Amino acid sequence: MERVVESHSPDFTAIAGREFAAGLSPGSITGLFGNLGSGKTQFVKGVCEYFGVKEVVNSPTFIIKNEHIGIDPVSGNEIKIFHFDLYRISAINELTELGFSELYSGDSVTLIEWAELADEYFRGNIRRIYFEYGEKDNERIIKFS
Repeated sequence: MERVVESHSPDFTAIAGREFAAGLSPGSITGLFGNLGSGKTQFVKGVCEYFGVKEVVNSPTFIIKNEHIGIDPVSGNEIKIFHFDLYRISAINELTELGFSELYSGDSVTLIEWAELADEYFRGNIRRIYFEYGEKDNERIIKFS
């Protein structure tokens, strides 16, 4: 079942991320699909806010992976949040070199921007969220499937 959210501002996109995060648990892997500037990183900021991440959350376009530490509000336990940006990755074998096999450990939440290769790597066993531009400048359409 697909759910669609219309966002009218970057702040609302972050709110959508916080709301989505409430349904995440350790071991969750989510692929974020959409064009440049469509709201993926803003959404990740909201997820990180939900988990109480203190540091600034930026897209890891050039470093490929950011790791944040937060607190799971349900259990009170520390949780790792891996934030990948695969824009610069061109081959699936590079994902193994990045440590994707560790993501199966179940002690982290993983969010992957430009997730086409990750979807293939995990054989479609990830949550998918699609980001599209709306009709107005700040409007975004977020599709959860």
